[in-house]
Amino acid sequence: MGDFFTQHWRPILEVFLMGGLLLLLWRYLRSSNSSQVPAQITVLVLSLLIAAHLLGMELIRSVAFFAGVVLVVVFQPEVRRAFVSLGSTRFFSTSRENLQLVEAIEESTSQLSAKRFGALFAFERGMDLDQFVETGVEIDSKFAPELVFTIFNPKTSLHDGGIILRQGRIAAAGCVFPVSQRELSDRSIGLRHRAAMGITEQTDAISVVVSEETGQISLCADGEIHQALSPALFRERLAHLLKDRRTRDSESREREALAERSASERIEA
Repeated sequence: MGDFFTQHWRPILEVFLMGGLLLLLWRYLRSSNSSQVPAQITVLVLSLLIAAHLLGMELIRSVAFFAGVVLVVVFQPEVRRAFVSLGSTRFFSTSRENLQLVEAIEESTSQLSAKRFGALFAFERGMDLDQFVETGVEIDSKFAPELVFTIFNPKTSLHDGGIILRQGRIAAAGCVFPVSQRELSDRSIGLRHRAAMGITEQTDAISVVVSEETGQISLCADGEIHQALSPALFRERLAHLLKDRRTRDSESREREALAERSASERIEA
C-alpha cells in the first residue's frame, strides 16, 4: 500500500485538487453575478492550465483544456459580445449629447412618476442588445419625452415592455428583458424591477425603472438596484454611468490622487 501511494501520489493529489476546486467553483457561482460568470471561469481555466503546465500535472491540464472548450461552446453568445465590446469604448458621441440625454431622461421619468406610469429603460453600452431589441418593436427614433410618455401610457400595447436606447436614440420599445432570479430581502421589488436588474446582470447595460405603485425612480447597474433616488442623485449617477469607460476611469484616478494629496497635506500640517 505504501509503495502504491509512493508511485501514484501525483495523480491522487490531482484528483483531490480537482474535486476541491470544482466544489468551490460550484458554491461560488451559485451566489455570483451571472454577467461576470464567463470571465471568471475563463480566468480560472487559464490559471489552471498555467499551473498544471508548470507543475507537470497532466490530469489537471487535460481537464482544464476540456473545460476551456466547453466554456466557448456554452457561453458562445457572451464570448462574442465580449469580443465586440473590446473595440467599443464610446457610448455617446459627446459630453454635450450625454448631458442632453440625461436631462431628457430626467424629464421623462418625472412625468411618468407624477402620473404613476410604470416604465423601464435600458441603455446599451459596450455590449449590443440586439437579442432584446428583436423581442420588441423597432423604432429608431430620436428620444423625446412626449414619445416616451405615449409608449408607457397604460392604454398602449407597448407599455408592459421596456425601451432600449442606443446612441441616445430609442432603438425599440415593448422589449422583453430577462428577469433576475436572485433572492432579495426586499419583497416590494416586483417583476419590472427584476427585469431592470436582469438585463444588467447579463449585459453591461444600465437600466432605469419607474414604479407604477409608488412613482419612485430606480437605477440599476451590474445587477444592483439603487431605489428611491432624489432627482439630483439620479441625474448625477446616470450621467456618470453613461460616460465611456476611459473617462470614468480617468475621473476616478483624479479623485484618488486628490484624496491622497489632501491626506498628505493634513499629515504635514
